[in-house]
Amino acid sequence: MMGIGEMGVAYRHKVTSFAVLAFIAALLSGCASSGGGGSSAPLVDTTNAPTQVGINVEPGSEEDFIVNVGRRTFFKQGSAELDETARVTLAKQVQWLQQYPQWKVKLQGFADDPGSPTQQSDLSQKRAEAVRDYLAARGVAAERMKAKGYGRDRLVGTCADIECKAQNRRVITNPQNDPDF
Repeated sequence: MMGIGEMGVAYRHKVTSFAVLAFIAALLSGCASSGGGGSSAPLVDTTNAPTQVGINVEPGSEEDFIVNVGRRTFFKQGSAELDETARVTLAKQVQWLQQYPQWKVKLQGFADDPGSPTQQSDLSQKRAEAVRDYLAARGVAAERMKAKGYGRDRLVGTCADIECKAQNRRVITNPQNDPDF
């Protein structure tokens, strides 16, 4: 058990510690404010620090499409049917293509599904056409689009894992600014 003198020392120690912390907090808040005689340069921290990616992406550019819209549409095994995730991506593509009518798109379909090379090619073509049809039904002019299936050519990865194979079942929407499209 502490005596009265020892309690007084412990209490003074706590009060002193609190006073020091309050003083440090006041100093820090004074440094962070824009008023007063300190530097007016903003503090750089993890919230407002400059980043190296996505800065100065020009609206309406191919980079804008890739970064802010998304160019990949994925499919389930053996299917050319658009699921809800695909429709969300494609809705963004429709909006962007309507906003920037100077762009045309190549719709490149791919497959990594069971079946012969001919079946793969046919399925990848159906996937590209499904994307084209979706975009056209929502107002993107057919003459602004070309759909082509590549089968198992240009795989993202060659592997047996289902997660890896799923990356190969896709359509890539590639914006084209070429007048000879």
